[in-house]
Amino acid sequence: MTALVLDGKSAAGAAKATLTQRIAQLALAPNLVVVQVAGDPAADRYVRAIGRICGDVGAGYRLVSLPADVAQAQLNQTVRELSDDDAVHGIIIQMPLPTGLDTEAVVAQLDPRKDIDGIHPENAGRLANGQPRFVPATPAGGMALLRHYGIAVAGKQAVVVGRSAVVGRPMAWLLLQADATVTIAHSRSRDLAAIVRTADIVVAAVGRAELIRGEMVKPGAVVIDFGISVQPDGTLVGDVAYADVAAHAEAITPVPGGTGPMTNVQLLENLLLAHSLGRN
Repeated sequence: MTALVLDGKSAAGAAKATLTQRIAQLALAPNLVVVQVAGDPAADRYVRAIGRICGDVGAGYRLVSLPADVAQAQLNQTVRELSDDDAVHGIIIQMPLPTGLDTEAVVAQLDPRKDIDGIHPENAGRLANGQPRFVPATPAGGMALLRHYGIAVAGKQAVVVGRSAVVGRPMAWLLLQADATVTIAHSRSRDLAAIVRTADIVVAAVGRAELIRGEMVKPGAVVIDFGISVQPDGTLVGDVAYADVAAHAEAITPVPGGTGPMTNVQLLENLLLAHSLGRN
């Protein structure tokens, strides 16, 4: 079996052109600020990619980089001040935060109308209730990629490996709202291989390099890999052992070049929505 490669770069190309046109028609370009605490090489790559796509489409972009030993109070104040700044339309708090920092306390400082990652409890609740404002960009991008390639979701058995508030859980909600039957697996799940093997759609969102192997995937499954890990030699791999799984799957996302470009497009869609909310 030769798996169809779900090429996010190709799918994102036309969307970027449309976004560029929409932003050019605005009297004031939307402005995005990313708050990043140093220490995660994979996050560094992601943040640079956000900066590049903002430049490509004409959106404003600023990175607020804080040291790895930043105090909780300083981080909270930084997010609070950005939330109060009318010139800032969208804010991303780059996750995960280093051990010792209280993520909930930081997110509580975030204006939910500027929360383009959809991590504030108000936005997460709206998504769970089927009335989303900001859908987290990574799972939204994964769903957009499935739609782009005409992959049906309704009635399928989907297994999401990972339960983070930014990717795993919202992806499960989106699949459920698209009429899939959804199982969430995680670090405490017994016999992960047996669970994954039931899936027509496998979603990997754990952050563990090449956790999903070929023998865990049933023939003909569609595999969406949100994972990204930097290897000692600087190369990137996902949560899925790509070559091994591609021999079994019907379709699969590569790393890099799969879900990442679609994530960035969805971030910009959310930024434009935040820009419109700020004017009202």
